[in-house]
Amino acid sequence: FHLAMRDVEVYRRKITSHSSKEFRGSGARFQNGDTLLARITPCLENGKTVYVDCLKPNQIGHGSTEFIVLSGIEDKTDNLFIYYLARDPSLRTFAIHSMQGSTGRQRVDANSLRLFEFPLPPIEEQRRIAHILGTLDGKIELNRQMNETLEATARAIFKSWFVDFDPVKTKMEGRKPACMDTETAALFPSAFQDSPLGEIPQGWEVEKIGNLVEIVKGRSYRSRELTESDVALVSIKSIRRGGGYLPDNLRPYTGKYNPEQVITPGELVIAYTDLTQEAEILGKPAIVRGDEKYQTLVPSLHLRIIRPLESTVSVRFLYYLFRERRFQSHVYGYATGTTVLGLSKDGVPSYQFALPPEKIRCLFDSVAKPLFDKIESNENESRTLAHTRDTLLPKLLSGEIRVSETDEILEGI
Repeated sequence: FHLAMRDVEVYRRKITSHSSKEFRGSGARFQNGDTLLARITPCLENGKTVYVDCLKPNQIGHGSTEFIVLSGIEDKTDNLFIYYLARDPSLRTFAIHSMQGSTGRQRVDANSLRLFEFPLPPIEEQRRIAHILGTLDGKIELNRQMNETLEATARAIFKSWFVDFDPVKTKMEGRKPACMDTETAALFPSAFQDSPLGEIPQGWEVEKIGNLVEIVKGRSYRSRELTESDVALVSIKSIRRGGGYLPDNLRPYTGKYNPEQVITPGELVIAYTDLTQEAEILGKPAIVRGDEKYQTLVPSLHLRIIRPLESTVSVRFLYYLFRERRFQSHVYGYATGTTVLGLSKDGVPSYQFALPPEKIRCLFDSVAKPLFDKIESNENESRTLAHTRDTLLPKLLSGEIRVSETDEILEGI
């Protein structure tokens, strides 16, 4: 069990990915109940901290040398309390100010953290504090898992209808498509036709993305323009690895922008630059949501807004089309660079695919919309829960508020 820094998500307690790698004597060693705190910039500032609870009994995991391992002391400090202590802004500020090394590669020495002082409540109180914060995190994690299921459902439907052409194949065999009423099934043909892409459903057309959308380039900026404002930049940090939107990585922006560069909530953006080693961001799409903190959202130079032309394809259709492996393979062929990948301007508009008739596109949209709406509802709830957790955390740890004062908060969860 090996945990790399890239496996750790920002401010997510749960470990969601890891690899198998032989331990060769260097790096962090940890077991269930330990907390891993990133000690290198910018991972420390970004909040990369996880709680280990996924190992087998007595199993020892290992990982990056850039983790500091924090463990509770039996009968003195609760393990989960230690995790939330590592999330406390006062500890993180202390750690950041203790960094040493050259700019861009600064690290915290583990011994520096030993000097951090904080009020330590009795262990039973620690457990109650950890329970309160853990309950909030648990609900957030449940919403994440639910959204992953909803997302997988929508992707599976898209792939079945528009990539594998399952309804067409089933009708060719003289059977009724599964999980589909008669009226819906009638929209799909029962034969294929030849095309430059190979066999596609009869009556469907081969179309290029460039004929269906307007592509708007993002805005270049200077660091001095990233100051307090009601305008925010949406950057590649707002794109999940593999696709999807991360709402917590917006940056205030005071620079210039053109009217067409304003993102309307619900619009689609796609990454044209990638800093990851496995091209996990390049060509990945995200549907941007509104943010109550900012009145205007503008894409950075590393993104493009993808605007469907009137009466062509919907944002949701394009989002799932861009998530497909065939599209990802296509854009990767247009990537340039080594350390930093860039997507050439022809990569997206040149992509060809089988375009279904409008009725089928509208049908998919009607199926996908409630799934999208539920995902957005869950994410909004999770943001509220996260705000509550982050507000309570320093106050509970400092003793400013007592556990008994939080009963009403937990009743609604």
